[in-house]
Amino acid sequence: MYRVLTASKDTYITNKIINNKFRATDANTGQAGTLDLFKLYSESTLSGTDAPTELSRILIKFDLDPLKKVTSSYLDTGHSSFRATLKLFDVYGGQTTPSNFKIIVFPLSRSFDEGVGRDIITFEDLDATNFVTSSISGDTAIAWNMTGANRQGLLGSTKADIISSGNLSDGEGVASFIYKTQSFSSGKEDLSVDVTRIVSATLSNQIPDHGFRISFSGSQETDKLTRFVKRFASRDAQSVHKRPKLVIEYNDTIQDHHESFFFNLSGSIFLNNFHRGRPANILSESKGRFVGVSGSNCVIIRLVSGTNANSSYFAKTITGSQHQVGDNYITGVYSASFSISEFASATLRNEILAASSATFSTYWGSTDYTVGYHTSSLVINSIERTSFSNVPKRLFINITNSRDVYKSSEKVRFRVFAEDVDRVTKLVKKPIEPSSEIFTQMYYRIRDSVSNDIVIPFGEDVNSTLLSTDSVGMYFDFYMNALPQGRTYTVDFLVKDSGSSQIYTNTPIKFKVLANG
Repeated sequence: MYRVLTASKDTYITNKIINNKFRATDANTGQAGTLDLFKLYSESTLSGTDAPTELSRILIKFDLDPLKKVTSSYLDTGHSSFRATLKLFDVYGGQTTPSNFKIIVFPLSRSFDEGVGRDIITFEDLDATNFVTSSISGDTAIAWNMTGANRQGLLGSTKADIISSGNLSDGEGVASFIYKTQSFSSGKEDLSVDVTRIVSATLSNQIPDHGFRISFSGSQETDKLTRFVKRFASRDAQSVHKRPKLVIEYNDTIQDHHESFFFNLSGSIFLNNFHRGRPANILSESKGRFVGVSGSNCVIIRLVSGTNANSSYFAKTITGSQHQVGDNYITGVYSASFSISEFASATLRNEILAASSATFSTYWGSTDYTVGYHTSSLVINSIERTSFSNVPKRLFINITNSRDVYKSSEKVRFRVFAEDVDRVTKLVKKPIEPSSEIFTQMYYRIRDSVSNDIVIPFGEDVNSTLLSTDSVGMYFDFYMNALPQGRTYTVDFLVKDSGSSQIYTNTPIKFKVLANG
């Protein structure tokens, strides 16, 4: 799974001195096109102040509701593959930019209002949020506990603006540091911060869902240096690709080996159950009522190869479970993983020698062997062996069910077909339905077809863009709201097979994402 959440509100707050007369502590920049970080030392004068310091801090919030809806189903935020990355993109317009600094990201302890201010020159637009107030409740201004949203505190404290430490119930006791930092060398780098721990704790309701405060780190706000100005694009930026993102990655891949099962190798088979078109657990009668078949070791699968004549057959019984992604059981999905030796019996060995494969009838049923759920077949092949060759396969890859246009609200299952163009096909007198190559290490990425900007990269490190497989072939699910609207996109693929890695960028896939409605 690769999802992109856009900012639901953002702004920056400042105590900048205006015309050497007053500070813009009640100014709002909620609708500005940039998020500016700066720190000025003794650049202005203010009556009664020696060497005054001026600074700004960024506030940003993302809508986590799409993730909250699936944390009890297929999203396990505690899984090792779960990762959340906060991304802000540099905006350079010829301005002076500081170098060699560090930015720190805290979770906010209280909410803020975005506001409607746009003025980032004289800061004359007044609204919440600002340097003094976080929000407006009715006619009452809610002040920060410390100006500039700067009161650090323990998780759960009502006196804190930002959370610096606390017990996240992850077995580590009181965590001293609930924040993240990033160093900037040239000053023109983008912000890309791993906020996995913060987001995971937010989704589990341990950290309040108020967003982040971003600022220069520690002494860099208080030393005697000027840092002007580190500028990021806001959610109101003209460039849709530069707007802030919270990238969520998670390995929820399902690899069913119906089309790629081999003797001597462990493989998995799956069963889907539906009630009137919706995923649902198998119903089984118990004590006069129907209950869902669920949990571990809840089904059995019997595999039979050969015939009953003269007892010339091979059989194996295995136990299956409701399928898990992380610690979450997936409704209506059952799986079993196992291996079968090609030397398991003389009968089986003879069948393999004759056809380089064996066909098994598969019977899914209850653990007490009294109720059958499903009957199908499984072909298990001999392991492919060839003369030594370093020549990779030449593939033509396409998405067979792609449309020209999608709405931003759609979740789409793309079916992927990969053809080996060098594969020799025997001529026969009847139509041949081409079959796709099946790869267990095939990844997608999405690219803007006009600008060539990579919008969704290959998520190899946590397998967030790894293709799934089933009895039909290969596929991946994709949320269209991860892509900026009004643009046209294409899909590239990375295939790792037989010791080589190849990227395919010449696919014929093009589609546009439009707003809902």
